[in-house]
Amino acid sequence: MKKMSLRARVLTGAVAAAALGAGTFGAVTANASAPAVESLAAVSADPANRNLQQSTHLTVDAAAKAAQAALDAAEKAGQRVTVAVVDRNGNTLVTLRGDGAGPQSYESAEKKAFTAVSWNAPTSELAKRLAQAPNLKDIPGTLFLAGGVPVQAKGAPIAGIGVAGAPSGDLDEQFAAAGVAALGG
Repeated sequence: MKKMSLRARVLTGAVAAAALGAGTFGAVTANASAPAVESLAAVSADPANRNLQQSTHLTVDAAAKAAQAALDAAEKAGQRVTVAVVDRNGNTLVTLRGDGAGPQSYESAEKKAFTAVSWNAPTSELAKRLAQAPNLKDIPGTLFLAGGVPVQAKGAPIAGIGVAGAPSGDLDEQFAAAGVAALGG
């Protein structure tokens, strides 16, 4: 094999980089345009197909509305709390930390919301289950204290609202329920 000069190697590398860049740019611009017919077909696939499952998700606007309603209920009661709303997968959609809420309330609210949506039950009820199954508390990301409630659509959990910071979990849960009520549920 013939050895290439430094100039030939640099030139070859520059040409290769330019070609790669052009290909990447073309792929990005092609994907940034309107969806292709094939991708539209994938979105509107046959719902009777047993390989697909449809799910309902809470919008960010609805999550913000629920969080604000929960925070308003807490403030009306003179409580300083944090409110978190998570989606069905436990991902945080909205977190509102009220004025003066304790530093621990942020993480606690998220964990309560995650726990509520994971088991589709208020966390006050789940805390009672610890007597029969104490290992539940060892599941990462969960918090078995009152203050989390699920948001349901057709009986299935689609989100969770968690509140933390009030002097009792019962108050936290009351404020979280105000968030659910704001959604009409």
